[in-house]
Amino acid sequence: MLSYRHAFHAGNHADVLKHLVLVQLVAYLAQKDKPFWYIDTHAGAGAYALDSGHAQKLAEYREGVGLLWQRKDLPAAVAAYVAEVRRFNGEGALRRYPGSPLIAAQTLREQDKLRLFELHPADSRHLQATFADAGKRVTVDASDGFAGLKGLLPPATRRALTLIDPPYEEKRDYERVVIALRDALERFATGVYVVWYPQLARREAQELPDRLKRLGAKSWLHATLRVATPAADGFGMHGSGLFIVNPPWTLQASLQETLPYLAHVLAHDAGAGFTLELSED
Repeated sequence: MLSYRHAFHAGNHADVLKHLVLVQLVAYLAQKDKPFWYIDTHAGAGAYALDSGHAQKLAEYREGVGLLWQRKDLPAAVAAYVAEVRRFNGEGALRRYPGSPLIAAQTLREQDKLRLFELHPADSRHLQATFADAGKRVTVDASDGFAGLKGLLPPATRRALTLIDPPYEEKRDYERVVIALRDALERFATGVYVVWYPQLARREAQELPDRLKRLGAKSWLHATLRVATPAADGFGMHGSGLFIVNPPWTLQASLQETLPYLAHVLAHDAGAGFTLELSED
C-alpha cells in the first residue's frame, strides 16, 4: 500500500513533537567534532507547501505549528523548533513546512551525511529534487527503509541518528518497527534511534511502546503528546509518541518543560495531556 501522503498532515501536532525532538537530537550530536549520519527510513517528500491542495484539504498545520507561529512565550526547545521552520520560510507568513530530512539537514554540518529512504514514487521524486544540489553528502534511495537500514549499520563514523517513522497504514508496520529496531540494536547498540508512532484505538498502536521497551535497550526515553480525548467510535489519531533509544542526558529535562506547554497550547479538548518515561539504568 502506497496511498499515504504526509503532505495531508504536514505541520500537525505529531510533526511538532517529532521535529521538536529531532532538532534537539541533531544539535546535541553536532556538539562533537566527529561526524555522524542521519538516517531516515521513511523520509517523505522532504518539504511541503502548506498552501497546496494536499495541505489545505485537512489544514492540520493550523492546529499544530500554526498555533505556535506567533506566540511570544515559547519554551527554549519549542522556540528552537519554530526557528528551524522560520528558517525554511524566510521572513513573513507560514507557507512551507520542512519534513524530517530538511529539519536535520538545516543543522547538520558539512562532515555529516544524510541517508534517506522513501518508497512512494511521487514523494521519492520530490525528495530527490529537494536534495538535487546536495552532492554526495545526501543519498536518497527510492526503496524500503526497513530493508535499507540493515545495510547501513554500523556506520563508518560509529555515530548515527536514525528516525524510524512509517505511515502505519498496514498492521504489519508495527511488527516491522519492532524487528527493525531489534536488528539495529544488534548491529549498532550505541546508535541513537527515534521511533515515532500514532496514538490510536487499534491494539497494535497501544501495545507498541511496551514491545519496544522489552527489546532490552540500556537507555530509552518514551514521550507522548495527546491533544484530544479518543473518539467514541475509535477512529482518528488523538496523539502520538516517540520512543528514543540512547537519548542525550539533556532531553528529559527539556521535555519536562516542553510537554506540559504543548499539551496546553495544542489541546483540542480537556482530554489533552502527556506522559514522559525514562528507563532505569
